Amino acid sequence: VLEKMADISLKEAALIVGVVAACYWNSLFCGFVFDDVSAILDNKDLHPSTPLKNLFQNDFWGTPMSEERSHKSYRPLTVLTFRLNYLFSELNAVSYHFLNLVFHVVVCIIFLKVCKLFLDNRSSIVASLLFAVHPIHTEAVTGVVGRAELLSSIFFLAAFLSYTKSKGPDNTIVWTPIAVTVFLVAVATLCKEQGITVVGICCVYEVFIAQGYTLPALLDTAIQILRGKGSIPFSMLQTLLKLIVLMFSTLLLVVVRVQVIQSQLPVFTRFDNPAAVSPSPARQLTFNYLLPVNAWLLLNPSELCCDWTMGTIPLVESLLDVRNVATLTFFCFLGSLMVFSLRYPGDSSKTVLMALCLIVLPFIPASNLFFPVGFVVAERVLYVPSMGFCILVAHGWKKLSNKSVLRKISWVCLAAVLFTHALKTLHRNWDWESEYTLFMSALKVNKNNAKLWNNVGHALENEKNFERALQFFIQATQVQPDDIGAHMNVGRTYKNLNKTKEAEESYMIAKSLMPQIIPGKKYAARVAPNHLNVYINLANLIRANESRLEEADQLYRQAISMRPDFKQAYISRGELLLKMNKPLKAKEAYLRALELDRTNADLWYNLAIVYIELKDPTEALKNFNRALELNPTHKLALFNSALLMQESGDARLRPEAKQRLLHYVKEEPQDSNGYFNLGMLAMDDKKDMEAEAWMKKAIRLQPNFRSALFNLALLYSQTGKELMALPVLEDLLRYYPDHTKGLILKGDILMNQKKDIVGAKMCFEKILELDPNNVQGKHNLCVVYFEEKDLIKAEKCLVETLALAPHEEYIQRHLNIVRSKIASLSAVEQSSVPSDGTAAADAKKKSFQNLKEAKREKTTTQSTVDNKEHSKNKKPIEKSSMDKETTKKSTKEIKDIEKKRVAALKRLEEIERILNGE
Repeated sequence: VLEKMADISLKEAALIVGVVAACYWNSLFCGFVFDDVSAILDNKDLHPSTPLKNLFQNDFWGTPMSEERSHKSYRPLTVLTFRLNYLFSELNAVSYHFLNLVFHVVVCIIFLKVCKLFLDNRSSIVASLLFAVHPIHTEAVTGVVGRAELLSSIFFLAAFLSYTKSKGPDNTIVWTPIAVTVFLVAVATLCKEQGITVVGICCVYEVFIAQGYTLPALLDTAIQILRGKGSIPFSMLQTLLKLIVLMFSTLLLVVVRVQVIQSQLPVFTRFDNPAAVSPSPARQLTFNYLLPVNAWLLLNPSELCCDWTMGTIPLVESLLDVRNVATLTFFCFLGSLMVFSLRYPGDSSKTVLMALCLIVLPFIPASNLFFPVGFVVAERVLYVPSMGFCILVAHGWKKLSNKSVLRKISWVCLAAVLFTHALKTLHRNWDWESEYTLFMSALKVNKNNAKLWNNVGHALENEKNFERALQFFIQATQVQPDDIGAHMNVGRTYKNLNKTKEAEESYMIAKSLMPQIIPGKKYAARVAPNHLNVYINLANLIRANESRLEEADQLYRQAISMRPDFKQAYISRGELLLKMNKPLKAKEAYLRALELDRTNADLWYNLAIVYIELKDPTEALKNFNRALELNPTHKLALFNSALLMQESGDARLRPEAKQRLLHYVKEEPQDSNGYFNLGMLAMDDKKDMEAEAWMKKAIRLQPNFRSALFNLALLYSQTGKELMALPVLEDLLRYYPDHTKGLILKGDILMNQKKDIVGAKMCFEKILELDPNNVQGKHNLCVVYFEEKDLIKAEKCLVETLALAPHEEYIQRHLNIVRSKIASLSAVEQSSVPSDGTAAADAKKKSFQNLKEAKREKTTTQSTVDNKEHSKNKKPIEKSSMDKETTKKSTKEIKDIEKKRVAALKRLEEIERILNGE
């Protein structure tokens, strides 16, 4: 390309760069809008983690070409440039817009070179400047997805320039430029499909420009040959050979392209292109009328619109429609130009012919004349055809300016056109600043397009302005009452506004507009995949009602029956089946979805959740790992797999669990659950200081974090910092006054560390208010009665406790001890009552000392009842209140019990948190 641009001066290039910069500088301040969202923001093919081969297996939007919902637009090289943008700046829109601007400059400069083949220098610059500033190009240049046009145009023009070098001295064939041309055509086609049309332009150039034939001359030659009065000239044979090579190469490209789309045309609805599904003659009349509409946009780009689908251009349904006059005028004008260019020799006719080729041939794929496309009119597809238009205008301007009478006025008109076009382009760029500005600007031009009303609604919906969004969605249903998508939007917005009844009504309307299944007949209608979401949305809405779960399941199955490859239906049904406690059926649904898409990390994650429900943690962990292989930053898979490793109790898995949780908190720094579970891991590893730091961080983020507060208090308790645990327990009980284990721990610390019998008694009484049958609370209250020296009350309390837990031996033993103390105390009082009372007082003191030891025995083992839920073989070790030797011997055992108690409490609380979904 650079070699071919050698004769373009630096001043000319600088002029073009300056003009383009002046027109498009403000495009750098625009964001990702309209189709950019699907092609850039939602396209996983841009991410470095996605294998490069996916770019050649998926369409422009990241959808596998094999799927019916694919638009079949195969542009891997364009997506590759998006990926390079992402590599350098991720989703910073400035870099994407800047690269588009650069590509537009390159196209303008190469176009200048092409113009110089058919125009003089001055006219070439005029054509190039008009192309640079034409407002019709804003969609291709300022819209990021328009890069497909820009890249394809670069290689399109380069291929043509290369072909012009294929004629050697004495009309010989130079094969290298032809080979380069074929290669560049393939590259152009991989940027956008219309790139292949340059082959037609090369053929016309070869016959009518390079060889200098006119149509009458060709006809004369053909007639002579057919009559047997002459042979085919050698030069014509060489021309035929070149054309055969070109056409064969093109045929190969077409075959490959058909293989890529797997012989399927994309599915478009009647809303995208109403004429495509209309009967004759409306179909033909409308498609032909669209040609002068496109021509008028080139001539008068004053009212531009980003979306010309649906009701923008009403169907031409009758031959008497006045718009047919425009069609007739257009074809008459086009026909006269073609006759002039093909019939007469001379430079002027050659220029007009090449201009017509550039207008007509690249437009054919978008013309609807051979196969339907997903739009009525699209300004971006006029990017290449506008080159031919600019050459025509420049050629006409040259004719006028050569006449002395019209010279001045021609220059004034040219300056006015360039200036007004540049201003319009600059102003139009601001429309692409955001989705709201873009679609509001479109509504000023066209109020009959329901899609525009919907899109303004979407823009407002993204800003959480649901009330205003609803107004636009309702307007869309009024403009196009049979628009399924509009009714779905209304339903979704009502749902966001918590108006369930209205949402269901809207979804039901949308469902009623769907093609109905005829019993006994195979469902053959091709439905737009996004319209099938009405079943998903309606089912998701009604399954919030527990009594309508079966009805929701029926809707999912109906969607699947209409499209057996509807992946989202399987996913949503799997979630519902889990809710219905049918994990085996949920597993079947997810496995079916995985048959359709094995690269979906969310599916592997959901399957892992099913295996957890099926109590198969090994398989669950395998599926979590598969999800993370596909998406290493899958937050839920990171968190839940770490939790599963932690719950396994396998110390070998803890380092990996910790790494995953650290990765998770890096991705979600504001989620307190990540820090809490890091704290639990540290507690398991006996890293008390680290555990304390993580727990505190979790509590800072969520001051009322129930499990973090309790486990931090427990951590303090087991590390001899009981007094530090008290304020944490106060916070816990302020948020959760009925936290039984918190009350037990607080009562234990108050009685054993603070010697606050009254406070401890209040804790245990509170427990019994909440749960009169709580054995731990009841027993510990009995111990308080010991401390208060009320043996009768203590005895009665222990009898009641034993009735609650008749198999607990330690309660029976403690009751026996109390009764023996009561009997002993009574005997002392009856047998010896000294005048000073000393003996009786000593006996009483001794008795209560023994009782206190019995009390301590239970407070140190207060958690054993709790622990029995999870460790049934664990038995309380009794500490004798009679034998001093046994007391000394059992000190280590008591410490072991204390360690087991806190460990069991911690594990119990952690399990409770998981089950409660905290």
